[in-house]
Amino acid sequence: MTSIIPAEVAGTLDGLFSERVRRSPQMVAYRNYDQLTGRWYDHTWAQIDREVARWQVALSKESLVPGDRVAVMSRNCPEWVIFDQAALGLGLVVVPLYAEDRAENAAYILRNSGARLLLLEDLAQWKAFYEVRDQINDLLRIVTINSFEKDADKVKDGAVIALCDWLPEKAGEVRHGNHSPCDLATIIYTSGTSGRPKGVMLSHHNLLTNADSCSQVVLVRQDDLFLSFLPLSHVFERTVGYYLALMSGVTVAYARSIQHLQEDLLTVRPSLLISVPRVYERVHAAIHVKLAEKSTLSRLIFDLAVEVGYSRFEFQQRRGPWRISHLLWPLLDKLVAKEVMSKLGGRLRLAMCGGAALSSNVSRMFIGLGLPILQGYGMTECCVACCNSIENNVPTSVGHAIPGVKIRIGENNVLLIHGPSVMLGYWNNPEATQSVLTQDGWLNSGDMARIDEGGRVTITGRIKEIIVTSNGEKIPPVDMEAAILRDPLFEQVMLVGEGRSYLSVLVVLNPSSWESVSAQHNLDPRLHHLVQDNKVEKIVLDRIVHQIREFPGYAKIHRAALIPEPWTVENGMLTPTLKLRRAQVMDRYKAEVSRLYEGH
Repeated sequence: MTSIIPAEVAGTLDGLFSERVRRSPQMVAYRNYDQLTGRWYDHTWAQIDREVARWQVALSKESLVPGDRVAVMSRNCPEWVIFDQAALGLGLVVVPLYAEDRAENAAYILRNSGARLLLLEDLAQWKAFYEVRDQINDLLRIVTINSFEKDADKVKDGAVIALCDWLPEKAGEVRHGNHSPCDLATIIYTSGTSGRPKGVMLSHHNLLTNADSCSQVVLVRQDDLFLSFLPLSHVFERTVGYYLALMSGVTVAYARSIQHLQEDLLTVRPSLLISVPRVYERVHAAIHVKLAEKSTLSRLIFDLAVEVGYSRFEFQQRRGPWRISHLLWPLLDKLVAKEVMSKLGGRLRLAMCGGAALSSNVSRMFIGLGLPILQGYGMTECCVACCNSIENNVPTSVGHAIPGVKIRIGENNVLLIHGPSVMLGYWNNPEATQSVLTQDGWLNSGDMARIDEGGRVTITGRIKEIIVTSNGEKIPPVDMEAAILRDPLFEQVMLVGEGRSYLSVLVVLNPSSWESVSAQHNLDPRLHHLVQDNKVEKIVLDRIVHQIREFPGYAKIHRAALIPEPWTVENGMLTPTLKLRRAQVMDRYKAEVSRLYEGH
């Protein structure tokens, strides 16, 4: 812990980087995979520092002045960090975009922020902008990380240049402009589940103090190793997986992709992991798909390991008694837990989860097998606000407010947040700012919550996502959807029923799970043939009923529509942070929804 750089010492985000380089220049900062050589490479803090200096020289030649916005649209990599630090040191404002976002949405962000320069991974990304280039006239320069042939006819814009041609061979010292902690550092656009995204303005102070507060709740050691795969354009990853890691001096390895995550876990063998619930849910589903193929005895032993392991966890947290079954743990650990944990690299000691609620069944399995998952709560407008700790971890809650943050319950049980990490406001949108920020700085989160006597927060729903049926019943869909997704048969679900007499659900099935289910019932395994199949709907509903049996009777789901294609960022059904765009899904499948309510 002595290696942690306090916020007051760092002053600014680029000051934090400078202090880290001074303290540990030869320690490994980042590890990344090179596609050309097929090898992983380490980069020390001193090496990253030299690169930041080169990038600053290149940026200085682009007629940029402090306060200008520069954008980055790339997967996680050392170049993302180098760009960020080079820009911050010059007093520029960094605008991160999601690498997989649609060109139309990205173009809106570039236009709205007035970005002057854009860093891309490769030329293919810029080609995706061709149809909307007239919407982003403020851009003066487009730099691609990967090189391309200078005379290639693909390059139709003289403003586009490859990084290798843009950077100078050498540079001097890294520059740090005359900017203060309260100056604007970044504009992070909300993912926009409805309507256009809004630009959240965050200062150096906002992000630094938040990372500092997180370091007081989550013990990060200098010998830890992060595996980073949640996009750096997400405020959770940027605060914890980047600035907190920088503050603590840990090494960060950048995963190649979600598709390669399993392989990267085995290769990198991280000790710390940060993710949104969907990744944990997919691992949970994959484990249960494999369990279904094993013997009854194997499944019983697995369930026993989870049960005993979770009981031990409750005892260690001083919430449950010691039980004689705990004596079985060394054997169950060897037979089950170590085998599962080995698939995650075998060295994980802590996992963090944010961005949405994690199903209790999923967290129970991981915790029972020996991997503590700390759930937290935050939003782009305030970074991390609440978090569980190792010593006081209640998986059904999001923990206590982190140091420096105040919370209270407002009208309609909405959670209100106050503290040094609350945003400066929305970029060029004073009306939106006034709608969520009070004059004395309290942020309206839009999420309903309850706070127990000990100050622990539990999120109970989101005001805008409440479904109100025609008989007046109010149902928060997220909890029911999470319960349904505990069954590995379901890949994606969305509850519908606003203004209707009963609830229905749109369902995307997991193809691998459906193969075994279809074989049991002698059905066609090809999902696109099953959209109107009544027999399949009954099978689906029976399994859904089993998952939501603990919900009130008025929350019964009567009908299900099978959707043949998954919901993705590319088809506009998910935000870049993998949140469901409910309005878009409803609009795309309005015919299917209408069929669910024919005659009612």
